[in-house]
Amino acid sequence: MAERAHVTSVDAIDAFRAALLVYISKARPALEEVSAEVLRTRLWLENEQRAHWDAELRRRLRELEQAQQALLSSRISTFRDETAAEMLAVHRAKRAVEEADTKLRVLKRWNREFESRVQPIVKQLEKFHTVLSVDLPKAAAHLEQLLRALEAYAETGPAPGAPAAAATPAASEPAASSASAKESP
Repeated sequence: MAERAHVTSVDAIDAFRAALLVYISKARPALEEVSAEVLRTRLWLENEQRAHWDAELRRRLRELEQAQQALLSSRISTFRDETAAEMLAVHRAKRAVEEADTKLRVLKRWNREFESRVQPIVKQLEKFHTVLSVDLPKAAAHLEQLLRALEAYAETGPAPGAPAAAATPAASEPAASSASAKESP
């Protein structure tokens, strides 16, 4: 058994540690941005869009009511007949109200379904955030300790009293093969 470890590249471990730190520094802000975007979308659905379409429905209902009043006034009035423009205005206003009502229903459905659709992905993001915030920095610290230990080990050199030939396997192989050749008749 060799008395000395044969670490060929401490630089490779150091390069990996550096790449890990760069990855952490880039991945964490990206993950936080995604989490913030999920929150912004939730608030947009719950607040902004809800308020917009509630107000839009009220406005369109008022316009429908005004168009219907104008049409009713022209029907009741003996002085003039209802016009095609007034009837067209009522039909347009009805379609606009139906559209706003449909949008509001879709928005309410999305509000109900948003959590169930997004929650599994958010849980995965939280797990990944834990890995980025806790596990990977611990791994980088462990790699730093490993590098220090390997550098200290490399500086110590071979153990005192150990033959120089035993330190490298290549040097001990020819000696072992010549010894086995002498023993065979």
